Amino acid sequence: MESYRITADEARRKLEEGNLEYVYTNRFMCDTSLDHLKKFSEKGQQPYAIIITCSDSRVVPELIFSAGIGDLFVIRVAGNVIDSHQLGSIEYAAEHLGTGLIVVLGHDHCGAVDAAMNHEPDGYIKYITDEILKAIGNEKDEVRACCLNVKHSCEIIEHSLQIQKDEREYGLKVLGAIYHLASGEVEFLG
Repeated sequence: MESYRITADEARRKLEEGNLEYVYTNRFMCDTSLDHLKKFSEKGQQPYAIIITCSDSRVVPELIFSAGIGDLFVIRVAGNVIDSHQLGSIEYAAEHLGTGLIVVLGHDHCGAVDAAMNHEPDGYIKYITDEILKAIGNEKDEVRACCLNVKHSCEIIEHSLQIQKDEREYGLKVLGAIYHLASGEVEFLG
């Protein structure tokens, strides 16, 4: 187990500050020079936060949090649902990369949540919408449903014995958040 490079609280503060920068400056600067890329190639990655978010093309965590290459370990799946594949990726980043903060980042106007609430999809999409329905039940308010879905994914992560161990031993934290598309603001749910 690698030691956490920064605490979960410090990582959250970086995310909050990065989001404020994103919202109020309307610019994004990221070092993509060959020297910078070479550093990550040689020394590996050291992300300060794990972000599980929707595959929606309007939700780009590196932009939303004004983060650069190597700052975030991002896992994307429609509806930010969690299954064994995502959980394995989360455990890997927490355990082997020393990342001390996990954020499930949902967003308003989520197509996957809308599909679960208002449609009856078939095919593989149904796996996603069925998981969202477990989280939201009969909720009819779209934003509230998105929040319930995020909380459900956080609960699944919290059930991991490895995550529980890392929380006790290293101060790892799991947080939920909602990204508001129109304003660009991230609202942490806890």
